[in-house]
Amino acid sequence: MKLVTFTRNGIDEVGVKTDGGLVPLSELASDLPKDMIALISEGEELKNRIDVLLTAYAGQPLNDEGLELRAPIPTPARNIFCVGKNYHDHAEEFEKSGFDSSSSGQAVPSVPIIFTKAPSSVIAHGESVDSSLDPSGTLDYEGELAVVIGKGGRGITKDAAMAHVYGYTIINDVTARETQNKHKQWFLGKSADTFCPMGPAIVTADEIGDVRELRLTTKVNGELRQNAVVSDLIFDIPTIIETISSSITLQPGDLIATGTPVGVAIGFNPPKYLQPGDEVEVEITKVGSLRNRIS
Repeated sequence: MKLVTFTRNGIDEVGVKTDGGLVPLSELASDLPKDMIALISEGEELKNRIDVLLTAYAGQPLNDEGLELRAPIPTPARNIFCVGKNYHDHAEEFEKSGFDSSSSGQAVPSVPIIFTKAPSSVIAHGESVDSSLDPSGTLDYEGELAVVIGKGGRGITKDAAMAHVYGYTIINDVTARETQNKHKQWFLGKSADTFCPMGPAIVTADEIGDVRELRLTTKVNGELRQNAVVSDLIFDIPTIIETISSSITLQPGDLIATGTPVGVAIGFNPPKYLQPGDEVEVEITKVGSLRNRIS
């Protein structure tokens, strides 16, 4: 199931993207949740009910005309959890870039590096990243698979972790590299407004199969920059969930960006920083394609 948040007549709604178009949940039943986090919180039982309602749906799905697609979770309830340096080749390129204040000479981390992005940084597929918020001109892209937590909890083991995954979406972890380097941490350089494109949909875990087989690519103005499979992660999704939940209670609707592969702008000589007018497209098989322009 592909779940989206959209605006119709100035009001946010949740719908299911089908081959025939968009089916608003409000047209399936009047008592269904009106926002994505509430929907996720109801878990598998509600998802199964929606599947049944879709089978019996006799209405006309909406096309895109007059609709504004939002990020699947337009305003996350908490900061987005992110994993740094989680692909081997990217860890090496980041270490060599001179922008890595976390390494202490160690390119590949021994434990997951966790940081966060502010909820206010989220924008939708098709919206613009504001490059003026990076006055240094060192704007970079990081295409990432994001995990959407369904069942919350603390002390989740690796063996149980995948049962806590509701689905997946795409995040572009846009980064102002000079700000990141100047402050010797990653939060400010990654949390500016518009620096977290997300979407276009949440695809439920049952639609994905083996997540390790998914392929991620990032293109800038059509030029392929990143190309990797999720199985290349240094720390897999169960390990990430176990690490975060060891001391932090995960909640339904929490988002975890799992890391970016080699091919970011600072990995080139000279760096290929983003410029106004550029278009970045992050595509993940079975999940979708996230496109945003730089303004």
